Amino acid sequence: MISAYDRLVAFARELQLVSDSASLLGWDQEVLLPRQGVAYRAEQMSWFSGYLHERFTAGEVGEWISEAEAAGEGEGALDPVVAANLREWRHDYDHATCLPTKLVQDFAEARVHAQSAWAGARKDSNFALFAPHLEKLVDLSREHAERWGYEESLYDALIDRFERGATTRGLSGTLGTLREALLPVVEAATSRRSFDRGRLAGHYPVSKQEAFNREVAEAIGFDFEAGRIDTAVHPFCSGIAPYDTRLTTRYDEGDFLSSLFGVLHEAGHGLYEQGLRKDWRGQPVGNAVSLGVHESQSRLWENHVGRSRPFWEKWLPRAVHYFPHLSGLTPEDLYDAVNQAELSHIRVEADEVTYDLHVLLRFELEQAIFAGDLAIGDIPGEWNRRFESYFGLPVRNDAEGCLQDIHWSMGIFGYFPTYSLGNLNAAHLAAAAKRKDASIEEGFLRADYAPLLGWMRREIHEKGSLLLPGELIELAAGSPASPEALIAHLRERYLGE
Repeated sequence: MISAYDRLVAFARELQLVSDSASLLGWDQEVLLPRQGVAYRAEQMSWFSGYLHERFTAGEVGEWISEAEAAGEGEGALDPVVAANLREWRHDYDHATCLPTKLVQDFAEARVHAQSAWAGARKDSNFALFAPHLEKLVDLSREHAERWGYEESLYDALIDRFERGATTRGLSGTLGTLREALLPVVEAATSRRSFDRGRLAGHYPVSKQEAFNREVAEAIGFDFEAGRIDTAVHPFCSGIAPYDTRLTTRYDEGDFLSSLFGVLHEAGHGLYEQGLRKDWRGQPVGNAVSLGVHESQSRLWENHVGRSRPFWEKWLPRAVHYFPHLSGLTPEDLYDAVNQAELSHIRVEADEVTYDLHVLLRFELEQAIFAGDLAIGDIPGEWNRRFESYFGLPVRNDAEGCLQDIHWSMGIFGYFPTYSLGNLNAAHLAAAAKRKDASIEEGFLRADYAPLLGWMRREIHEKGSLLLPGELIELAAGSPASPEALIAHLRERYLGE
């Protein structure tokens, strides 16, 4: 007789096939979909969302979960994989059954239209074109949160989607501590100028950037037999299915570093996706544990690896091969160029020192929006006011201001603070890995990152969602993440301390 748990495993694998198919349509929407296909794609995504929701919230699924939980309690200590699956199924089922199918479908359809509107609004630098779509997504997200429930803040329910265990109060404390420790570093680092970026001026053909970026991504471990790189308005990574992980970046023919660091960042996400256990696919335990952990992997490879001296000692000769006008530069020049702190407008192009200020701005605005203290139509003005307060720079247009990120058009509110959690986790894990395994530090000095990737595979990737995010980081590093390791890293790299 098939147990309730075995029924759940088989059922989850079936739904995973459908979900992966929807993910492929989502990737296609960002990379290849012609503009006139948007309306029909919205219908498709609405159908997929509704189908998955109705199947998962069926009464028999709840009965299977309850029966499996009861059987587990009767057997005593559960196998860790079984326990993790039941924990996640229960959490997801209880949340999903709070939502009517129409709300799920309306949200999925609204997201497709909003993303298309955002792309046009960003191109024209006109927030008004996007505002009605954002208003609808905020209203729908507020309804989701009210139905899910929360203890203190409605925003808590939205954060929970991306970082289990995190709360507005807790994040405000952690990020507030980070901000206080960061401000003197920002002031000192941005006052130092060690490299004239004009020395990088030149033409960087897209085809040659593509070839160089592919070499770098492959060298750090990304498997192109199971993945690819394409172009999108906003870079992202999609772990569509086993052996199908897709990266995107965008190109500037006057700056090869923009696409390079975009690829390093997304390849970090891709390495995590490629490192998840294939035999767990379809089970909750086989998923990446959280966005804060996912971002730790992207920020690790982008910053701790890609901005290191050994990296440029190895890769400058290959950069010169593709871009001969760089031949007069030294590895130290490139190291200085990519580690120059500067107050600037665009989050995805910000240096390590100032990056978290961009995140804090968005975290504050999202809280204000969902507390009802900031109307959608007032977002550009409030964004510009707070940005100038944080950075001392006026915002010249909506494209370099509140329209620069894709996230709100996707209806993902509560996501932004996970970027700063990713920075904290990345620094914490990098320090722990070097401390625990001498071959990792030795590898860094040779620009050989196989030992680092191996450690991350064992301690993070292959564990999937066996543990909750905080538990996973603490087990891997030996202590909970805090701002200390990140601040120490920034002071060493940018201030020479």
